[in-house]
Amino acid sequence: MKMKLSHFAYDLPEAQIAQYPTDYRDDARMMVVHRATGKIEHKHFRDILDYFSEGDLMVMNNTKVFPARMWGNKEKTGALIEVFLLRELNAESRLWDVLVDPARKIRIGNKLYFGDDDSLVAEVIDNTTSRGRTLRFLYDGSYEEFRQKLKEMGETPLPNYVQRPLEPEDAERYQSIFAKVEGAVAAPVASLHFSKHLLKRMEIKGIETTEITMHVGLGTFRLVEVEDLSKHKMESEQFWLYQDTAEKINAAKANKKRVVAVGTSVIRSMESSTITDNRVKPTEGWTSKFLFPPYEFTTADALITNFHGPQSTMLMLTSAFAGHDLTMDIYKIAVKEGYRFLCYGDALLII
Repeated sequence: MKMKLSHFAYDLPEAQIAQYPTDYRDDARMMVVHRATGKIEHKHFRDILDYFSEGDLMVMNNTKVFPARMWGNKEKTGALIEVFLLRELNAESRLWDVLVDPARKIRIGNKLYFGDDDSLVAEVIDNTTSRGRTLRFLYDGSYEEFRQKLKEMGETPLPNYVQRPLEPEDAERYQSIFAKVEGAVAAPVASLHFSKHLLKRMEIKGIETTEITMHVGLGTFRLVEVEDLSKHKMESEQFWLYQDTAEKINAAKANKKRVVAVGTSVIRSMESSTITDNRVKPTEGWTSKFLFPPYEFTTADALITNFHGPQSTMLMLTSAFAGHDLTMDIYKIAVKEGYRFLCYGDALLII
């Protein structure tokens, strides 16, 4: 059956969109789905080690979210404008692709002022999409001082469906404990369930870990607006699958151990780095790979993810991995059983 956008619609009660994370990272609930049999279990994330053995390999995304949401005032009118930093285009020229809201008020040539003292100014030099703009920041200091200024003025970019004020704890909880390479505008949310205690238990059991870096961008979350999925174009996201990581993945496959993708960003990075015989090669670049059914995965034997929104690209990838009918059944059960959805929600393990 040819998959269409409408095949991924379901009713998500607003009350089940998680507004806060669990008090402890590995306390989140976890649905476990066995692909071969369709068996479903209801557990907690701290139970995940029960499903893996010595030598199995978990591949994690070590990207770090930077404070990408800023607030500026338009010249002359003083109108408050939300600016969401997407991508640095040129470090020397201080050029950035951004989203602005309300977009209708911002035109090429407009200047925006940031900070109580207007110490940072940006000029709009291009329109990229209906909401997208290219800004040139006007700042006389060094590049390091400029980046520090962006951090000081930015906020943790929680998704808009988190309908509450930003709290100090969000700066820490919207990062994984292994986040280290700054560049994402959204967290790889499956990673948020791992605690230091859980990683220590994994180490004791002999479960291996390795890391890739994919800077999650808004392309992952952008709405699919075409019924024919083959016509949807993902925005490119930058990733690195390192030499050491490739060696560990290939060794695990050769030794008949399971490779576990911690999140959809990891599985997209691996599928974008695949060569023959289900092996991967070290890769540094950009990927716009859009995974939806039918698709045969080459590397991952298991997927850890969250419960995603209707008609989202992450739901489509999950469906490609588990099978469409099983996935939609999973989501019906998750709604019925009161699972928490989206970035601060519960986990789904597909094995």
